Amino acid sequence: MTVDEPAVPGGVSAPLVLVCCALAGAGTMVVELAAVRLVAPWFGASHVVWSNVIGVVLLALTMGYVLGGRLACGSRPARSMGVAIAVAAVWVALLPLGAQSICRLFMPAATALDQALVLFTWGSLAASLLLFLPAAVLLGAVSPLATEVLARLEHLHAGQAGGRVLAAATLGSLLGVFGTSHLLLPMLGVRGTFLLAAVFLMVGATLLLWCARDSRSLLLLWLPLLGFGQLDVHGPAISPGERLLGAAESAYQSIRVIESGGADNQSRRLVVNEALDSFQSVWAPSPGLLGGGHYYDLFTLPLAWQEVPPTWNLLVLGLGAGTAVRVMVGVLPEDTDLIWTGVEIDPAVVRLGQEHMDLAAEPPSQVLTGWDSRAALAVLPGPFEQIILDSYANNMEIPFHLATVEFFSEALAKLAPGGWLTLNAAGFGVQDSLIVSLAGTLAAAADRRALILEVPFSRNAMVFVRRDGEIPFGTEAAIFEAPAPIQTLLQSLGAPGTFRWVEPANADDLLTDDRAPLEQLQRASIARGRRAWGKQGLAEESQP
Repeated sequence: MTVDEPAVPGGVSAPLVLVCCALAGAGTMVVELAAVRLVAPWFGASHVVWSNVIGVVLLALTMGYVLGGRLACGSRPARSMGVAIAVAAVWVALLPLGAQSICRLFMPAATALDQALVLFTWGSLAASLLLFLPAAVLLGAVSPLATEVLARLEHLHAGQAGGRVLAAATLGSLLGVFGTSHLLLPMLGVRGTFLLAAVFLMVGATLLLWCARDSRSLLLLWLPLLGFGQLDVHGPAISPGERLLGAAESAYQSIRVIESGGADNQSRRLVVNEALDSFQSVWAPSPGLLGGGHYYDLFTLPLAWQEVPPTWNLLVLGLGAGTAVRVMVGVLPEDTDLIWTGVEIDPAVVRLGQEHMDLAAEPPSQVLTGWDSRAALAVLPGPFEQIILDSYANNMEIPFHLATVEFFSEALAKLAPGGWLTLNAAGFGVQDSLIVSLAGTLAAAADRRALILEVPFSRNAMVFVRRDGEIPFGTEAAIFEAPAPIQTLLQSLGAPGTFRWVEPANADDLLTDDRAPLEQLQRASIARGRRAWGKQGLAEESQP
């Protein structure tokens, strides 16, 4: 230590400094990973939101490194380090409380999905800057401060001290990554995760400040942290007349079951992530067609396009709370047995479905929970009369590996001869480039044309393809003694501009495991919906 180099208080030790570095690294990862879950009820958890959060954290760390480097030149770097960790802890504890007001500012409750493209992008970025940047800046300042403290304590070269600090911070980051994803979020939820991280950070800051002989501010820093733990934190509000039946924070998403209506028109919706005008599953008191523009009803159309066998073996990829099965149960002929397999990656969705939406499977039917749809498809024996593909992430994103020609080929191979592959595609009309691209890829896998049907009063379209057979849509052979509700449904479809035949896509346009630009297609789809909505609104305003 040189003559001009200030000493570090004798109580501060190198192990304590490294432990605080590890806590700061873990805290940074908690903020980054739980941040998306915190804003998901308003903005979803799409790749856009993830990119914004990661970008904000990286920007904050850059700023924190510069700030920490400047503070390290001071006479008391250990005190500066402790204060930075303590203030970051208070901010982390405050995040669940501040998220409601800030996210609502950039994503009003009445926003519809087709109006939300700009808000998903810029709203989530603005909210991330306000919510997460301050804490990440302070945590980023810890490493250069710790390097300075360690160098003075141990009389090390800057490289030696920096290497130890980076090693400790990285180990802490690893614990933060695995702990947040596998333990904290599933067990404690978002609020509990942030609060526990804040407590650990504050414990480290307390020890450091105590050893640095600067305990005067400790009580003032602990008081707000203890107070935040007593506050009641809410997610997006539900509409008047609705009732929250159940909620969960899973490893994948925020989930709520909301009930509306009275005895005559009761319904329930399972809503995930963004609080928009969309839902993952819906329940009505009686099984069967739902009506009102629900796309699930169109899953039953193959029953009108063939003679129904004594057993209908159904596979639902993306089961949710079981709406597709419940609709099918209500319309199958009495002499046909339904055997179904549902694949749902999120166990919390299945649990809420069992508790509130009558999801139940009796052998030989089964629910595979915790399985990815493609992984489950590979091990299921089949053959199936129908495979329903309704797998979405964050309400609007089709997982790319479930939309490629390779996956569609694997699914078609599990169908019985003449079996049906039915795909729900969220979009805006039969000309939507996203839906057309999916249909063209599906047609290429089947080596025959696919049919797109627009769902009435909805922003969904259904894509059908048949293994080893044509679809008798629009012909006299289209109805084979189907139940009356399905006949009525089929007769309501097919108006000009609401259906489209799509030929197999050429090699350049195929969605493949190597190249599936679904993000760009989905953004273009929403932009198309916004333009269509704007033209419709202008037309309505111009009417006398």
